[in-house]
Amino acid sequence: MKVILKEDVPGLGEKGEIKDVAPGYGRNLLIPRGLAEEATPGRLRDLQHREQALKNKKRRQKEESLVQAEQLEQQELRFRLAAGEGGRLFGSVTAADIAGELQQLGFSVDKKKILLEEPIKAVGRYEIAVKLYSGVEAGIIVEVEEEVS
Repeated sequence: MKVILKEDVPGLGEKGEIKDVAPGYGRNLLIPRGLAEEATPGRLRDLQHREQALKNKKRRQKEESLVQAEQLEQQELRFRLAAGEGGRLFGSVTAADIAGELQQLGFSVDKKKILLEEPIKAVGRYEIAVKLYSGVEAGIIVEVEEEVS
């Protein structure tokens, strides 16, 4: 009996896979528990359409991310903060601050996607990576200057 897995089943397969199982296993365990459905021609067509739509969506997202990466690469953010001796800041520049500045420039970037190991605590010029999609990263320049009072 051929079934389409609706959920990941340990020892059998992952969601969306088509598996050949014993009729009793399929009818008595997998289908009643909602883990699988019988692989009829109509359901196989639906599965192919869903997979194709998912591939198209992922391709579109990757293309959009590549365009956004090119635009982000051209950005340079400036922060003016109060600093003490040796250029040490009295505060810090965090991923949330960078995400806020990018938001003002029209880029929708989640602060979790900004790859900043620890907040910036000194005056200087930094190159920060921003992960936009699987395998797509952009580097932005963040310049932290001492506030002149």
